[in-house]
Amino acid sequence: MILHSPEHEDHYDGEFEAGMVICVESYVGEIGGLEGVKLEDQILITGSGPVVLSRYPFEEALLPHEI
Repeated sequence: MILHSPEHEDHYDGEFEAGMVICVESYVGEIGGLEGVKLEDQILITGSGPVVLSRYPFEEALLPHEI
């Protein structure tokens, strides 16, 4: 787990390296709500940049939209 804030006690101060696979996960749901879903993409780190490995698209109708 790589936390976004260096002030967090479990912050990881490492680097991504070629050959690593990371999962980027986002929570979609109402803030403070009882239900939601986590959407995840798997990404391969290469010497020339990241490559998204996830192939199945998210269903557009289930994603939040600005009003």
